[in-house]
Amino acid sequence: MDPGGKCKTELLLFGPKLATHGDLRGINRYLVVCVLFYFVLYTHASPAKPCDKNCLSGKCINGSCVCDRGWVGDQCQYCHGRFKLTEPSGYLTDGPINYKYKTKCTWLIEGYPNAVLRLRFNHFATECSWDHMYVYDGDSIFAPLVAVFSGLIIPEIRGNETVPEVETTSGYALLHFFSDAAYNLTGFEIFYSINSCPNNCSSHGKCTPGNSATSRVYCECDKYWKGEACDIPYCRNNCGSPDHGYCDLTGEKLCVCNDSWQGPDCTLTVPSTESFWVLPSVKPFGTSLARASHKAVVQEKVMWVVGGYTFNYSSFQMILNYNLESGIWSTVPVSGGPVPRYGHSLAAYQDDIYMFGGKLEAGLMNATEELWVFNLPSRTWQRRTPAGGAQTQIYAVEGHSAHCVLLEEGEAIMLVIFGYSPIYSYVSNVQEYNLRSNTWVVPKTQGASPQGGYGHSSTFDSASGSVYVHGGYKAFPANKYGLVDDLYRYDANTRTWFILRESGSPRYLHSAVLLSGTLLFFGGNTHNDTSLSNGAKCFSADFLAYDIACDEWRVLPKPDLHRDVNRFGHSAVVSNGSMFVFGGFSGTLLNDVLVYRPPSCQAFLAEEGCVKAGPGVRCIWSRGRCFPWEPSMANGSIIPAPFCPLKAVTVDERCYRFSDCASCTANTNGCQWCDDKKCLSASSNCTANVRNFTECPVRNEQVCTKMANCKSCSVNLNCQWDQNQSECHALPAQQCSEGWSHVGEACLRINSSLESYDNAQHYCKNLNGNIASLTTSKQVDFVLEELKKLQQEDKRLSPWVGLRKINVSYWGWEDMSPFTNSSLRWLPGEPSDSGFCAYLEETQVSGLRANPCTATAHGLICEKATGNPNQSSRPACKKPCSLHTSCANCTNQAMECMCVWSGRLETVWPRTAPACEHVPNVWSSLSADGAETPAAQGKGLCTEGSYRGPLKRPAKQGQQVQPSDMVLDPGVCPKDKGFEWAFIHCPACQCNGHSNCVNGSVCEQCRNLTTGPHCQTCMPGYHGDPTNGGKCQACKCNGHANVCQVLTGKCFCTTKGIKGDQCQLCDSENRYLGNPLRGTCYYNLLIDYQFTFSLIQEDDNHYTAINFMASPEQANKNLDMSINASNNFNLNITWSVGSTAGTISGEEVPIVSKTNIKEYRDSFSCEKYTFRSNPNITFYVYVSNFSWPIKIQIAFSQHNSIMDLVQFFVTFFSCFLSLLLVAAVVWKIKQTCWASRRREQLMRERQQMASRPFASVVLSLDSRGEETELLHPVVEGAPKPVAMEPCSGGKAAVLTVLMRLPSGLSDLPPPGQSGLIVASALIDISQQKPSDFKDKSHGLKNRKAHHPSHQGTCV
Repeated sequence: MDPGGKCKTELLLFGPKLATHGDLRGINRYLVVCVLFYFVLYTHASPAKPCDKNCLSGKCINGSCVCDRGWVGDQCQYCHGRFKLTEPSGYLTDGPINYKYKTKCTWLIEGYPNAVLRLRFNHFATECSWDHMYVYDGDSIFAPLVAVFSGLIIPEIRGNETVPEVETTSGYALLHFFSDAAYNLTGFEIFYSINSCPNNCSSHGKCTPGNSATSRVYCECDKYWKGEACDIPYCRNNCGSPDHGYCDLTGEKLCVCNDSWQGPDCTLTVPSTESFWVLPSVKPFGTSLARASHKAVVQEKVMWVVGGYTFNYSSFQMILNYNLESGIWSTVPVSGGPVPRYGHSLAAYQDDIYMFGGKLEAGLMNATEELWVFNLPSRTWQRRTPAGGAQTQIYAVEGHSAHCVLLEEGEAIMLVIFGYSPIYSYVSNVQEYNLRSNTWVVPKTQGASPQGGYGHSSTFDSASGSVYVHGGYKAFPANKYGLVDDLYRYDANTRTWFILRESGSPRYLHSAVLLSGTLLFFGGNTHNDTSLSNGAKCFSADFLAYDIACDEWRVLPKPDLHRDVNRFGHSAVVSNGSMFVFGGFSGTLLNDVLVYRPPSCQAFLAEEGCVKAGPGVRCIWSRGRCFPWEPSMANGSIIPAPFCPLKAVTVDERCYRFSDCASCTANTNGCQWCDDKKCLSASSNCTANVRNFTECPVRNEQVCTKMANCKSCSVNLNCQWDQNQSECHALPAQQCSEGWSHVGEACLRINSSLESYDNAQHYCKNLNGNIASLTTSKQVDFVLEELKKLQQEDKRLSPWVGLRKINVSYWGWEDMSPFTNSSLRWLPGEPSDSGFCAYLEETQVSGLRANPCTATAHGLICEKATGNPNQSSRPACKKPCSLHTSCANCTNQAMECMCVWSGRLETVWPRTAPACEHVPNVWSSLSADGAETPAAQGKGLCTEGSYRGPLKRPAKQGQQVQPSDMVLDPGVCPKDKGFEWAFIHCPACQCNGHSNCVNGSVCEQCRNLTTGPHCQTCMPGYHGDPTNGGKCQACKCNGHANVCQVLTGKCFCTTKGIKGDQCQLCDSENRYLGNPLRGTCYYNLLIDYQFTFSLIQEDDNHYTAINFMASPEQANKNLDMSINASNNFNLNITWSVGSTAGTISGEEVPIVSKTNIKEYRDSFSCEKYTFRSNPNITFYVYVSNFSWPIKIQIAFSQHNSIMDLVQFFVTFFSCFLSLLLVAAVVWKIKQTCWASRRREQLMRERQQMASRPFASVVLSLDSRGEETELLHPVVEGAPKPVAMEPCSGGKAAVLTVLMRLPSGLSDLPPPGQSGLIVASALIDISQQKPSDFKDKSHGLKNRKAHHPSHQGTCV
């Protein structure tokens, strides 16, 4: 509003404006900002290179995943670092797939001070006993350890909780995960929360907060539920009130049963024909009770618990007692006594408890041989030192067991059974301690030969004087270890071992008790660390029963409690007919008590029910009543009782595993020992047999094989330790033991059994030999002579000999030497194919004939090396001086023996090895004078000596030479002959006799297949120890390896699935079949499965080939094959009419040969290859020439036709949807372009409209009868239009006029309206004259001229 009060309208025009200097500076700044904005917009809007795989815990940048902190892997899929979590709740995991090998991950959860953190394991699967999750209550590994989880953790019973919630109270929780380089599993997912109710009150209560913000929350349980987490039911069915019992709501909230009822809910009678488990409440419930690998005994209804393993020994109580009737724990304060230990034994006799051995928690953490006695009345400890000094060997062991036994002659002894010794390894002996004389003895036992171990269970039956030993972790031949399911019985009075039926479920660290004539075994660690584990768990709740009377095993139901009770390292005792289980370990240390009450024989009132009672109890009917059967009723016999069901006839396979006479005949399998040193079933035929172990000859072989290390082997004078094989062998008293014949350098034995070649080989190996290689004429003559003698006795044999056809043109002996013996020759008809073995057919002409190795021949010939009768020549566990082959090793002060190096080999050392004496180490060699002598080439000998020179033992008749009596021997290594005596420093020339020294120390050129700066190693493809003149020999790998281990000669097989020191075996345990001695090994593929082979470990770097075999399962369908790999490879595919255990039968026909490919697909027609007529047709796939590491996927399939149709429709619709998506994208792009063009056109029209001319007009309105004064005079004539705009071309124009709308009867327009409108029309002006357009009125004189260039303003 202007001051004059008139309305004023201003028109804003945009047009060019002159810029000043300041404005130019602003424009430049504006342009720079625009350029930077465009650059940023372009870089972010342009598509980046995508990653081949999704980045799971990271970002994709330029085609590769950049991992977040703590994550590694090509997809950032593995945890490998440290994480910090501060949210009130959340999850932590190792990643979405299997965790990484050799990984370490750490999570720190931070709450507030003294807050309660709860960890819940939703999923947990790691390699048992090797990959662990440690949980600490604090912010470092120095905080208290509260849990260690490993293995597979799943509920035993649906709805039960296997893993309790782990609770920390410091406000922090540190979780550390470690995995080794072996297996990797799916890992874990753990949920954590701060200040939450335990287990969310188990859905049986509500979580209630405390009075303050920092106070803890707690659960208010629903009715009939109790416990911190409301997870313990009580008073179910109201305890059968009022007849059976009542519910005590004032005390512990449990059922109080009447005298004639029992059970958790008072539903079982007293006595009962049913068993049940109870989980009583312990008082007080303290964490200091929790322990594992402890021991417990019962004296007068009180369970005494001694020792054990715990995470924190600061508050550890060495001795506890538990009242089995009241359920109250008590600590036993004792001043002095033994230090804490675990893995010990505990045995009670009268008022004393004897504790022996165990692993000390303090000090060196070694096993101890201490014997402590705890007197119950005085509550004092006393250590017992054996009388007579250290005359008797006492094994310091852990993981053993012990029982106090009162022998028939009235002597009280303590039996210590088996165990593990850090010095002697696994002990198979029994140790006896005489309680009266305080002496130890290791008795000589008879009967079977048991294998001792660690963590077994043993139970003593006082009535029969027998100890039953089950399971354990033990050592096997060939330096192997594992769990066993053996069950032994030891008769303490006769010192006799018997082998009972095995359980079929290996385990250790379990418990065992004897109730009603039945052995009950509970829990334990059942994981075997092998492919045969079959998902066995670290912590088991298995419940097994062994019926002693009938030699039968039964699996009992697992405890049916409100939570799972898996554990190992617990204890079990018997009192008042019930079994009490305490403690153990299941990821956390346990402090609960489980009670098992078996069925009672007295509850069976009829004979039929009595004799059929069980499982878990053995009852007999006598004098009209039912009584429990006792082991003493068997009178020491191992024959099943008369009332037992008849056993099936024993087959030979159950007896083959017994390799000695005593074990063969002292067991319950029904075996006999035959004359050919073989254990067969009693129903088999053999000419001379032994069925009673008392008739067996004493064999040192079985005693020695039980020794697991050199130290234990050396204790027995009849045994010797093999350093190369790491095995203990018997030292025979003569060159060849009984049944063997000494022929030349070997012992030979002819057997008459009917066997295949492989079984014959296995039989010879059981006798510590091998199938005979008749490489000398002396051996051939002996065999032929013996066969002729047998023919005269009407025993015609055609025995196998160790001769195989390695390939089409090569026959070789078992020791891989070629067949060049002229004293043996082939009979007509020698086969031309591989897969055959040789046997002697005609003894008169020394004739050989070949048969398939899978066929049988009548007889076999075994061979083994001769034994050394000189026991004094047994190699010692410490390495003698003469075995050191270099000066550096000889003079090394770390050697057990003090040795010296000398020069000339032929004059210094006798042929027998010396004993290690406490004399200095010296090396002697010849100075380099250019001559090719041993010293000039770096050769020498390690011997005993001093700084002044070599020593010798003076000859003293009838006297033993002591080490202090040795004197100098000046005649050996004299300096005037060029020898150099090296006592401290070694000679400069060290070429090991394979090169001449140049300039005193440089090896000129290595010879004899050696290499290295000092010619100290063999060339690739050869093995041996060339030091000090040693020789190198070619690697014997049967064509399956190019290199071998330099020292041992063990071949690095290049084909996956071939194993053995000489690549002579197939890995049959992992489905590889074949025979590498006459071919190769194949992985046996299953049809319609895809197999992935990941050769990514360091041990796989030698592999360059892998072979597969597959046979079609359906004769009327084609066989499809596909293979792909991460690296290039060569591919060859063949087929044959069949195979036997991987050995190709018939001709192998090639099909495909490809090189340098990554994938291949093919289909083999069932008609072309005649699947119907060749039911055993086999296809072979050879993958070779690949580089490590590599992943290979291969599959053979025989899909149904419906599957092909489904694949077609899936492909069709996928393509259709893809095309539809492309069309939608194109249409969207087109719509966007059209909209943009339309906006541009509208903008141009608006600009053109804005540039149209304008003017003012005068409007005169009829006031309808009222006189109105006009500001301007009215022009007479017809009304004029407001405007008329000619169009381009001058033929048309837009005519604009003002019109008055009808106003109705009131002559007034409606409110808010003027009553006027603007109207336009297109008119034709082509017939009008130009003069008609001249404006004559005043209103048109000021009209602006129309710009001639405006177009498009009308159509």
